[in-house]
Amino acid sequence: MKQKKKLAIAGASGFIGRWFIETYKDDYHIIALSRKKITPSNSDIEWRTVDLFSISSSTEALEGVDYALYLVHSMQPSTRLNQSNFEDTDLLLADNFSRAAEACSLSHIVYVGGILPKDNLNISKHLQSRYEVERALGSRQTPITPIRAGIIIGPGGSSFNIVKKLVKNLPVMACPSWTKSNNQPIDLRVALDCINYTLGNSSLYGHPIEIGGTQIVQYMDLLKLTAKEMKKKRWIFSVPFFSLGMSKLWVGLFSGSSPNFVSPLIESLRHDMTLKDQDFLSIFPKFTLTETIKRALDKSVIIPKIPVV
Repeated sequence: MKQKKKLAIAGASGFIGRWFIETYKDDYHIIALSRKKITPSNSDIEWRTVDLFSISSSTEALEGVDYALYLVHSMQPSTRLNQSNFEDTDLLLADNFSRAAEACSLSHIVYVGGILPKDNLNISKHLQSRYEVERALGSRQTPITPIRAGIIIGPGGSSFNIVKKLVKNLPVMACPSWTKSNNQPIDLRVALDCINYTLGNSSLYGHPIEIGGTQIVQYMDLLKLTAKEMKKKRWIFSVPFFSLGMSKLWVGLFSGSSPNFVSPLIESLRHDMTLKDQDFLSIFPKFTLTETIKRALDKSVIIPKIPVV
């Protein structure tokens, strides 16, 4: 019997991490990394507590590991660096992880970030940070494959939860101009398949991959499709004079999301984020955006829980 590869997942308790563990727990010896102490509900999953601010703690956590899946996104200043911003925090953590991966002779790191705007003009801090993390992780000997994704839609996803809450709470939505930007939202199931296919695939070492759905839509279309699937009659229209600052206030207030989370996310949404080509995605399942939204809203789909002490 072929021995399972040891896969460390940094950010294992997040949206993608939880679903990847649930989907592929039988395919890898998963070492789930978390800054909090976890009481395992599945004896097949090895949980390790790690402080990514510490190179020694990160190195200890990666001992004996073959591959790493890096899913850490802070989106807000850290209490450990109380004069920093989220970009500083993310860059420091990525650099520490890269050093630890090299020390432990990992074979491969897969990093899930965001699609970069094709014009690269006035790129948002959020997307610039994702690119800097990508470069930091790949700055040493351990090969990296960056997966640059559109909005990943699935049950429990934080970005789609904002859309869902806005539709639920607002009968009328006067949408700012950034909601007319284009994106290619991708089904969580396809994103997970892409990650699994990429891990340990030497032909993809050092090559960034863009992934997204088959449909190019505006963010306003995403709101309308979600309202339709939620059976909510909503008047959704665009206005040209809604400022970025008002947008952040609007989304934060009516979605119940933290301003620290909403602010960098909204700044990124003004960019068109579409794929250069879709050749890589040709081997993966295809879902319409309607099918993806239906599953994300399906209350019968059980979201994996992480028991935290």
